[in-house]
Amino acid sequence: MDTLRLTQLTDLHLGETPDYSLRGVTTMASLQAVLQQIDQRGCGNDLLLLTGDLASDCQPAAYRMLNELLKNQNRRAIWLPGNHDDAAVMQDNLPHYPPISVYEDRYWGIVTLDSSKFGEPGGYISQHQLQQVEKGLQQLADKYVLAAMHHSPISVRSPWLDEHRIVNQQQLHRVLSSHGNVKAVAFGHVHQQYEEDWEGIPVYSAPSTCSQFQQYTDQCVVSDQPPGYRRFDLSADGRLETAVEFVVDYYA
Repeated sequence: MDTLRLTQLTDLHLGETPDYSLRGVTTMASLQAVLQQIDQRGCGNDLLLLTGDLASDCQPAAYRMLNELLKNQNRRAIWLPGNHDDAAVMQDNLPHYPPISVYEDRYWGIVTLDSSKFGEPGGYISQHQLQQVEKGLQQLADKYVLAAMHHSPISVRSPWLDEHRIVNQQQLHRVLSSHGNVKAVAFGHVHQQYEEDWEGIPVYSAPSTCSQFQQYTDQCVVSDQPPGYRRFDLSADGRLETAVEFVVDYYA
């Protein structure tokens, strides 16, 4: 049975140089540790789904470093921007990974959304984006679909993070549910594992490739969990299997 295998990497927060550190974690080193574990577990050929905040502050050098890392390791990858990114700067500095809004496999398709709003940490899906999603779903009418975005469309039960969720999530839900073939939503931003049902659509977040936030808190609390990622196996019959993994024996 044909299966589309994905590894979701999110919130890389790379800096201008390889030694850039965030909350005590050297973000390039932690990303490399994640990629090494993916290889060790036999998943090096997975399509990488990069769900935003690839840079810490949309630095061109961060995207260039990422481009070289992925290219040199012969990785396949699609990306979307987060609130710390700039899509135009990303496009200019990820030359081997042009933007893909609709990815098509034999049985599955992936629709990527830009949920960022310039100068704001929270999520919003513009009317233009909603129209693009509608076109993408029409294009993928004969396939199962995974929709990917940076911000959460739902509450993750942490008030300080919920302030950043997509404000027009009901508009987005109407578009995603109207075709009947969207099987799941993948998102980042929250630096933690989360799963929920969003009015009939399963939603999944992934841990960051650097530092994690503790779940169910009123304010930002950094947990002691190591770098992580989420894997998806998308089967030809529409079934989806997913699991979160953390880097074993990681020391920042």
